[in-house]
Amino acid sequence: MISVPLIGPANRNRVTLGVQAAVTDRDGRILLVRHGYRPGWHFPGGGVERGESLKSAITRELEEETGVVLLEDARLFGIYAHFDAFPGDHIVLFVATAWRRERVPPPNSEIVEHGFFPLDALPEGTMPTTRRRLEEILGQAPRSAHW
Repeated sequence: MISVPLIGPANRNRVTLGVQAAVTDRDGRILLVRHGYRPGWHFPGGGVERGESLKSAITRELEEETGVVLLEDARLFGIYAHFDAFPGDHIVLFVATAWRRERVPPPNSEIVEHGFFPLDALPEGTMPTTRRRLEEILGQAPRSAHW
């Protein structure tokens, strides 16, 4: 296996783009996922593939990770710089309220757990960035330009 450093001449000018969605149910609970490769609870989402639109990416990621199928387009909430993780990384955050779920994917190596949680009872380990984005969505904090 060849390892390429994230920061270096070959990657200095590279830009990456990810999508995440705050999905709420009828009871106002939020859908969160726990990954097998990083700690904490996060919004579902992932990377935008080459040639893929943002809409297609969030639609694909939600279905793959959680079984959520959007019934109408998710609403664009914000675009955030995520430079602490990678100098050219950006995250596009959507809010989704109209959806259905005909299947619940079983745990796997990527998503080991997912569930809906009341906003006042988020699971232990919910990432501070996830909590901050929820505060922004709810109008309890000003929007940030940085994830």
